[in-house]
Amino acid sequence: MRNSVRLLSLAALLAGVSPVAAADQSFTIVAIPDTQNYIDYTHQTAEGFKFDANKMFLDQMRFIESNLVANGGDVAFVTALGDVWQHQTKMMDADHVARGFKRAANPIMDSHFAPTTKVTTVEIPTAREGYAMIAGKTPFSVVPGNHDYDAMWTDANHPPAAQIKSAADIGMLHAGGLDNFRSLFGADKPFFKGKDWYVDSHDGGADSAQIFTAGGYRFLHIGLQFDAPNASLEWAAGVIAKHPGLPTIISTHDYMDNEGRRIPNPIIDNAAVDPQDNSPQMVWDKLIAKHDQIFLVLCGHEHGQAMRVDDNAAGHKVWQVLADYQDRRQTAIDAGVKLQMGEGIGDGWLRTMTFDMAAATPTIRVRTYSTHYKKQSSDTADYAAWYKAAEKPKLTDEAFHRQDDFTIDLTGFKQRFRPVK
Repeated sequence: MRNSVRLLSLAALLAGVSPVAAADQSFTIVAIPDTQNYIDYTHQTAEGFKFDANKMFLDQMRFIESNLVANGGDVAFVTALGDVWQHQTKMMDADHVARGFKRAANPIMDSHFAPTTKVTTVEIPTAREGYAMIAGKTPFSVVPGNHDYDAMWTDANHPPAAQIKSAADIGMLHAGGLDNFRSLFGADKPFFKGKDWYVDSHDGGADSAQIFTAGGYRFLHIGLQFDAPNASLEWAAGVIAKHPGLPTIISTHDYMDNEGRRIPNPIIDNAAVDPQDNSPQMVWDKLIAKHDQIFLVLCGHEHGQAMRVDDNAAGHKVWQVLADYQDRRQTAIDAGVKLQMGEGIGDGWLRTMTFDMAAATPTIRVRTYSTHYKKQSSDTADYAAWYKAAEKPKLTDEAFHRQDDFTIDLTGFKQRFRPVK
């Protein structure tokens, strides 16, 4: 991304424009998709795994840190899309116990979500080491994904079927409790406490808001917890009201599948279990569509990638972008590791979104980069061979590449929003 700044400056010189002025109108946001398989304590040599997968996560954070505006790069904001770590520490959190929720035995899922102390001794410390690299150097957000909750269990009202023939027969998981998440990413913790850009929070930091200035605009970012409950959506609406006129980005974990549909994963849908929570479509209807300041939504959770555009209630466009690479496993294949079905590593892939605000219609160049392979997806010859069959098997190789390297035209942006005076 430093190279992109240099190229922009060169292009500006050739056009007779001040390189400084041109660079000031361009910046990058990094979106970090689900990192759970890197941080997973079972994917480390200490547990007999063939390599330390956490190195890929730490390499991602070093790459981001080296490209921050504070270090001469163009990364102005970082958003992590949830599922930071893998495991849980409780069978069920106290709030759900008090509300009368019950567990159902699940022969398939119970072993995957058995509580372990290694969340607090291995996984969270790795996350702390990674985010410490950017803390104090840039505004950033982390939202909780379902794996970041204290407990994940099969709800007694949605038990597994006697014969499991599809994902719908596995039973419905439910996630609850955020003490683990707040222990690292709480509003009162060192990463965020006292930071002037961290402007609001709710539920102890499970929902949070940040403001950053880049490309001549002040942006509001709101991070929402998994299947955000009504109280979270009401809080978010209040934050928007406190900051009128700011172009607003929403990051949340569960929002869209890799076909671009606003539907939950059939195995874990908090809204189907708990009336306080909201499905992706409900989040759109109750919050996003109603607030014209929201122009961009970023999410993870569902394996693969997708992008959709919808008009909000005011008739303006909202761009919604999914990126989640957790099931990618070429690094494990190369190391001779036989992973279980559905188990991945991630292979170092993350999203960069470079905003160019100079034109009448600003653009976002969306690219996908692996800090392990040190290549863009578009420059990786085996990219489609490695990943297309599992993610988008119906696409041509060329079309699959375009899923991870494309440009968004922010039509109407400058009519909706005003630059910093």
